[in-house]
Formats: sequence, structure tokens, C-alpha cells
Amino acid sequence: MPLSEFTKKLIETKITGYCEHKIPMHARDKVKLIFSIRGNNVTLFETRPYFHNPSIWTENPIAQFRYDNKSSKWTLYYADRNSRWHPYTGAKSSHNIDDLLKEVDRDPTGIFWG
Repeated sequence: MPLSEFTKKLIETKITGYCEHKIPMHARDKVKLIFSIRGNNVTLFETRPYFHNPSIWTENPIAQFRYDNKSSKWTLYYADRNSRWHPYTGAKSSHNIDDLLKEVDRDPTGIFWG
């Protein structure tokens, strides 16, 4: 079952705020954070202009948040070098996606931001 409209709007607001806060205004022509919502998954991407053609922006997956309807909890995933998703074991599932956004920001292992 996909996210409810209320939950979807709440998540859009939170993730948009996170993306705007993370990248300073003066750098947004060089790097952006964007996200997509598909079903119960919210995927965070870093985008940058392509080196050979700056009019084309490339996307690099950063993190994915998956919502489980039964437990009403979010779980954090990271992408490997082949863009395959794996559960991130450094943070427990949470009812509040903000907890997982803080973990992505903290990134103690360097798995999200390198």
C-alpha cells in the first residue's frame, strides 16, 4: 500500500527542507539534492552537472527510506557502487523519518556522503 496523502505531504515537506538546508544557496548551481517518492520508498539523490556537458545533470543515489505499513516505521538503506540498495545497520527503524535523516547527515561510516 503506498503512503497516505497526509504522510506523503509530510514527507515531501521534511525532505524538501532537508535538501534546502543541506546545500547552501551559493552552491546550488554546482550540486543539488533531490528526492523521489515511489510507493513506500523515498529516495534521496545528489545531482551535479555532467563533466563533458554541464547542461546535463547526473544523479547519484544517496539514501533510501522505506516505510513499513505494519510497523509504521521507516528503515534506512544505502546504495552500493552498482546502485543496489542494502539495509543500513547503523540506525534502528524509526516512526520518525527525522531520526534517519539525522543519521544520513551524521554519516559515521562515510557510506552516504563518502
